[in-house]
Amino acid sequence: MNDWTAFGRVDADGTVYVKTAEGERVVGSWQAGTPDEGLAHFARRFADLVTEVDLIEARLKSGAADASHSLASIRRIRGTLADAHVVGDIDGLATRLDRLAGVAEEKAGEARAAREVARGEALARKAALVEEAEKIAAESTGWKSAGDRLKEILDEWKTIRGVDKKTDGELWKRFAAARDGFTRRRGAHFATLDGQRKQAQGAKEELVKEAESLADSTDWAGTANRLKELMSEWKAAPRAAKDAEQRLWERFRAAQDAFFSRRSEAFSARDAEYHGNLGKKQAILAEVEALNVEADPRAAQNKLRDAQVAWHDAGRVPREAAAGLDRRWRAAEERIRQAMDSAWRKTAPQDNPLLQQMREQVAEAEQRLARARAAGDHRRVREAEQALASKRQFLTLAEQAN
Repeated sequence: MNDWTAFGRVDADGTVYVKTAEGERVVGSWQAGTPDEGLAHFARRFADLVTEVDLIEARLKSGAADASHSLASIRRIRGTLADAHVVGDIDGLATRLDRLAGVAEEKAGEARAAREVARGEALARKAALVEEAEKIAAESTGWKSAGDRLKEILDEWKTIRGVDKKTDGELWKRFAAARDGFTRRRGAHFATLDGQRKQAQGAKEELVKEAESLADSTDWAGTANRLKELMSEWKAAPRAAKDAEQRLWERFRAAQDAFFSRRSEAFSARDAEYHGNLGKKQAILAEVEALNVEADPRAAQNKLRDAQVAWHDAGRVPREAAAGLDRRWRAAEERIRQAMDSAWRKTAPQDNPLLQQMREQVAEAEQRLARARAAGDHRRVREAEQALASKRQFLTLAEQAN
């Protein structure tokens, strides 16, 4: 508002008056310019007060301000209005401040009530923490988890505010006493474990010695099972002192790792060998399956004999491939046997050179078995026995057919 004459005036000698409901009063003197300039000067002072009140009101409505602090500011400004050196609607501002004072008082009351509620909640929380700590101190035997929980209680305790100093101090004494009681009880418990730890250390040293003695074993299955048993015994045994437990465990684990690493290398080499043998047997089988047995049964039988030797010499194959190969091999042998049976039925027994040849093959197989037994080679013995049984079966069937 530019016309401040509604709220004040400047008389001829420069005295400045403000108009209120109670009448005029002097607020200052103006000699530096025109009366309008004088009124504007004191009006700006009034505007500053209004701006301050605007800010207080805005902060009060937004909840950003402490209501009690806002109330103090409102009362301070309200108390200065009677003597304020300003020109403006002082009565209107006074009314506004009285209204804001009521709002601030209400909000301050709400804040006090909220603080009381918060204090009650904080007190309840701390009391509950104290009771939990006292229960832990009296009953808990889960030493690590209980100790960790007491630390958590302490951390939570530090975050709780609002309890009066006296009550807080009394609760703290109870909590500190519970924590100290737990510490003493835990210390007494672990003191009794020293003897047990020494016994556990001795037992685990024996487990380590046995594990280390097995590290170079080549009895893969038996040693693996025994090491698993030792691991179960290790887990069942009490813990030794921390440094001894770690040292013994490292030795125990190193022995296990050494054995299983060697076993893994051996199995890898065996698997590589078995896969190589598989390729050999597949090639042999493909040749046998490709034989034209109908055209020349005798030639097919001769080639089968050589193939049988090569088949058994090829060695073992991966387990997942063995059954399929064996089925195909037996089918190929059966196909040649049937062709030979058909040929033998067309030839007189005394003139049957195939029968004589099969007898010779049985004799050779018997000699091969004898040599394997003399050499003590168990694998060759098994293979020779299988080959001899197959040849004898072929001979029996051939003789029956003739």
